[in-house]
Amino acid sequence: MPRVPLMAAALALAALSPLVTACGSSADLTIYSGRNEQLVGELITQLEERIGGTVEVRYGSSAELAAQLLEEGDATEADVFFSQDAGALGALGGAGRLDPLPATVLDAVPAEYRAEDGGWVATSARSRVLFYDPRQVPEAELPTGLDALADPAWRGRLGYAPTNASWQAFVTGLRVLRGEDGARAWLEAFAANEPVRFENNIQILDAVNAGQIAVGLSNHYYWYERVAEVGEANVPARVHYVPGGDPLGLVNVAGAGVIAGSPDAEKARQAVEFLVSDTAQQYFADVTAEYPVRSGVSSTVHDLPPLSDLQPPDIDLSDLESLQQTLALLQETGLA
Repeated sequence: MPRVPLMAAALALAALSPLVTACGSSADLTIYSGRNEQLVGELITQLEERIGGTVEVRYGSSAELAAQLLEEGDATEADVFFSQDAGALGALGGAGRLDPLPATVLDAVPAEYRAEDGGWVATSARSRVLFYDPRQVPEAELPTGLDALADPAWRGRLGYAPTNASWQAFVTGLRVLRGEDGARAWLEAFAANEPVRFENNIQILDAVNAGQIAVGLSNHYYWYERVAEVGEANVPARVHYVPGGDPLGLVNVAGAGVIAGSPDAEKARQAVEFLVSDTAQQYFADVTAEYPVRSGVSSTVHDLPPLSDLQPPDIDLSDLESLQQTLALLQETGLA
């Protein structure tokens, strides 16, 4: 498994945005969360009831929080890291900053959704997809894979969100799967097609709905959330899951781990155990439209294709940690 100089990576990540300001905590448990409050705030309230204590959450991007945890070292007040993606968890695990979780927690999910060393466990999954405008792109003409997007026929018709963590994780996956030269070649071809830049995936969905672009690279759940809000008949865009193990079909995970040296490691383990419980998994399935990673749980709100039916590329999610190299490559190719 490739490793990066972690402190160098931490400093690079810290330069991306101001670190969350550390301050004294009187709570029973402190969580550094790369998941935003809008998505998981209600779940944290349920967590407090489960552990019978107060929880302080410091929100930020997963990258900046991982960097902060690496810099704080043993002096951190964090007990749990709740990450938006597997890469940040892999970085902390590789630096020895996560304690192994008990088998009762790890065994709640399939082996591909937990760290080999037991340092973290997935709490939900999401798939990279293509949003497309069926008024411009008939289903039979949808891109069959990554390389199809390099066709000049797509020039000016594609959308992406260059600063979004999910785009960066996707490119990291591309580097892992095809190597630096292979990833660079695809990025250069993608850039030659003059893709339209957006600030986030919601804007991409809006642009496809409005017919401004034909295809947008995003995560699946934005479409399902919009459909739940306004009804499918009012959402012109459609979702294309790319099959065949193509890098465009990457399935990434959010996940959690207990910080090494946590003063209340038992309560921290209880918190992670809660995040993979049936209760929390149902929350992710119904509220955030993500895939639960625990078997036997499915959404009562969203009509998602089963996670087991998706055909993502074969990749160790812990290998998505090398964000520093990804950012350098995106700068080099003009896609940052």
